[in-house]
Amino acid sequence: MTNEFELFEVREPAIQTIPFVYNSPHSGRRYPSSFLDESRLDDVSIRRSEDHFVDELFSAAPGLGAPLLVAHFPRAYVDVNREPYELDPRMFSDPLPPFANSNSARVAGGLGTIPRIVAENMEIYERRMPLSVAMDRIESCYKPYHACLRRLIARTHAMFGFGVLIDCHSMPGNIRVAGSGLKPDFIVGDRYGTSASADLSQAALQFLEELGYTAVRNKPYAGGFITEHYGRPARGLHALQIEVNRSIYIDEARLEKRADFDALAGSIAVFMQQMAGFVADYAIDQALAAE
Repeated sequence: MTNEFELFEVREPAIQTIPFVYNSPHSGRRYPSSFLDESRLDDVSIRRSEDHFVDELFSAAPGLGAPLLVAHFPRAYVDVNREPYELDPRMFSDPLPPFANSNSARVAGGLGTIPRIVAENMEIYERRMPLSVAMDRIESCYKPYHACLRRLIARTHAMFGFGVLIDCHSMPGNIRVAGSGLKPDFIVGDRYGTSASADLSQAALQFLEELGYTAVRNKPYAGGFITEHYGRPARGLHALQIEVNRSIYIDEARLEKRADFDALAGSIAVFMQQMAGFVADYAIDQALAAE
């Protein structure tokens, strides 16, 4: 792919003291020059699908004793919150391999592993690309990223006998909960109860609400591939997706931080600390219940 920059990094605590892994897969903002040359979009428009500064909002993780995995490559380049081969045949000059999934709703919406659009339905590319370009991005970015995430989760589970993955994202400010008109500040996604225990989800909602935010569960975002793939509550591996409403911390037109950015990051740090405390008690309760 590219040697222009480090693809991702793990921000490690001095010692991991809590059974959490934090992950920011969509906050990458280092754009390969070759990719920008291929794109039809300007330098601001190409950034519309970033989870802007989410890695900074959750930057307290290492200080609390948990690793934070951060992508530096942008979501518009390759999306690691997808299956490895969710590919749109309309994007390529070659036929797709038989193992590709070209029928998912995400592909139909232009948001496969190699996205066709950024937010607001803006096409990224002028023309079709060779399939080899997609395969190179998957081999050089997607697979190493997931290998790293798997290692962090496996290490955490081995250390504590229990693990919680928090997948950190942001959402457009115009998102509403269907049927209510509510504009939530946060959405907690647990794949409708399959990726994490209901107790964990309810605790997350309660802590956010106590901090003064509106928070809902699974509507309209229940979690993507990462939450679904890594959450195995029956094995003591829980995965929650946390979506933060961008309008509460950035100017969405200029993609610049608002004055209250640091205050929100402080609130999220409190939330993370509360979650760690809850999980410490929860793990003990679960261990006692199993005896």
